[in-house]
Amino acid sequence: MIDRHWEGIAADCQPENKVALGFVEGLNNKIRVIQRRAYGLRDEEDLRLKILTCMLPAL
Repeated sequence: MIDRHWEGIAADCQPENKVALGFVEGLNNKIRVIQRRAYGLRDEEDLRLKILTCMLPAL
């Protein structure tokens, strides 16, 4: 499987494709907060939408 996807794996390792770790950590923290606040809710689609809307720019 790695042989079939090697080009994509190698392309992902290029410096221009990197995401800042601070951004990723901040996003993970936001997702954890949303999950904590939604404890007990079973609707995964609602959780997905809340995660997506937290990424919208503030007006």
